[in-house]
Amino acid sequence: MCGISGSVNYSFSEEKVLNSLRHRGPDEQNGYRSNNVQFYHLRLSILDIACGQQPMHLDDRYTIVFNGEIFNHNELRQRFGLKGKTSSDTETLLLLYEKFGFGFLNYLDGMFVFVIHDKIKNELFIARDRAGIKPLYYYRDNEKFVFASELNALKSILPLEICYENFFQYLRFGTFYKKNTPYKNVFEVEAGTFIQIDCSSLNKKETRWWDIHQFYLKKNNDSFGDALDKTDQILHTAVRRRIESSDLEVGAFLSGGIDSGLVTSVAHHYSPNLKTFTVSFEGEYDEAPLAKLVAEKYKTQHHEIKISFDNLQNDVEKILSNYGEPFFDSSAIPSYYVSKAAKEYVTVILNGDGADELFGGYRRYVPFAKFDFFKMGSFERTLTGILKKSLPASNNKKSLYNYFYRLLSFASLRGSDIYLSAGVDITEGFTKYFLDNGLDYMAEYNEDFDRIYKSSLNGLDKLMNLDFAINLFDDLLVKMDIATMANSQEGRSPFLCKEFLEYIPSLPGNYKVKGRKTKVLLRTLAEKYLPEELINQPKRGFEIPLKKWINEDLKEIIYDNLNTSNAFFKNFIDEKFVQQLLAHKIKISEEKRSKILWTIFAMEIWYKRSYRNQ
Repeated sequence: MCGISGSVNYSFSEEKVLNSLRHRGPDEQNGYRSNNVQFYHLRLSILDIACGQQPMHLDDRYTIVFNGEIFNHNELRQRFGLKGKTSSDTETLLLLYEKFGFGFLNYLDGMFVFVIHDKIKNELFIARDRAGIKPLYYYRDNEKFVFASELNALKSILPLEICYENFFQYLRFGTFYKKNTPYKNVFEVEAGTFIQIDCSSLNKKETRWWDIHQFYLKKNNDSFGDALDKTDQILHTAVRRRIESSDLEVGAFLSGGIDSGLVTSVAHHYSPNLKTFTVSFEGEYDEAPLAKLVAEKYKTQHHEIKISFDNLQNDVEKILSNYGEPFFDSSAIPSYYVSKAAKEYVTVILNGDGADELFGGYRRYVPFAKFDFFKMGSFERTLTGILKKSLPASNNKKSLYNYFYRLLSFASLRGSDIYLSAGVDITEGFTKYFLDNGLDYMAEYNEDFDRIYKSSLNGLDKLMNLDFAINLFDDLLVKMDIATMANSQEGRSPFLCKEFLEYIPSLPGNYKVKGRKTKVLLRTLAEKYLPEELINQPKRGFEIPLKKWINEDLKEIIYDNLNTSNAFFKNFIDEKFVQQLLAHKIKISEEKRSKILWTIFAMEIWYKRSYRNQ
């Protein structure tokens, strides 16, 4: 795992990049220059520690900087008879590119973003993995092209201007939609995409080389038993690859759920002395007893880590500013603390990311498995809207009433608004307070939504397709990458392997959600590996005490930031609305009030710490 940066027609200070990306590559740093092209690489040594230095060269023609891991690279070397000078997956990428051109991307199982300079073509080839696990941002204008692994690094070497339009997306999604960022002329390389840059003209060609939507459209007729066996085999292959592709010890996060439990149970087969880590937070649900059952069953070297939020007031701004952009997901806080604690034991750690989006783990999937709410008629929408207005707001996130109330909320909407209400649900119902002056800031989202909405998919597949493309890419993978890399740790996600991404979407919906049961296929597989007590446990992420933070622990910090005369949020949302939220004078659930205030607070921290460097 590494940090990378580079440019065409722009000479940047390597020291500035080092200062901003050292956490991604503390072990070794090297640069490269060729005419108007400059690369810089910061290395976290995990695979081929002795010979995997970058930038790496091949035949005086190709030079690469690479962030990530190719977990099946040894298999590909054997399959295609590739001979190299090292055992590094970086060299494997160069050998494959030389042999196949961009077509080799389809063979890779990994998390990756890399940039190859072809001296003969005078071209950059930039590619990102299927899910977008590893990030890359770039600035492009008529004169220069500059890229870096993190926005903070790009900001350190370039004078960037704010793109005000994109902040309305942030207030709806809690993130910037797909390739968009807080800055003008700065974009994120999208998942499953490659870009070619002509180093003479700076012309850009962007190609989508992989799209999960195509695999949802493929319908697989495997029986449930066959699908179960294949899922078991794929999980073993994915976990084995992610353990063997490391010269360092690999550990595993172990919660009380089935995703991490399955990863741990399989990992034990390939790493008998596996270290596992369970965390609990003071005053919240303690998953340690359930996790301990798995640890005892497989005799792992188990660590229970108690984490408190005692230092949250001192840490919150630092943690949020790691992202280089406003980031609304409050679980970024415990994710940072968990990674920091686990880093004391291991540098590489397995997780269960992606299982919910692929196998149907969220409670909101249940109603969509029975009915396509995206195609509700106007009569039904009107009726549910009237019923919702007659009911009091819900204040208990996990209650059955809250589930029913949320169901009415998105059932009363139309089109693309349904997804936002069913999913992130931050400012839905309150966009009338936006100061957008009719700006069509949702055009890109609506275009993507319509493609899925108008397809032949059922309601469940549409929602899961949207979650993978938006929620996983824009939020969850960003959170995990920054939380781990801020602590110089690498997270690996077996459920996001090539084989799962191209098989599970094609399976029937009732293999994923059936009745009120979520993750049917994985829960059935869990019967083979896990203690009975875990199999039907409901999904629990980190139990974030957000309402308590807003009203008690962080109240003073939040109020101070939102009450300044030059508060950044005043460019986008009615100041009176925010003041009424702070004063509890808006009819709204405490859960949603807290989400809105936290989202605005995160935006203020970005403006102060990342943009203005205060």
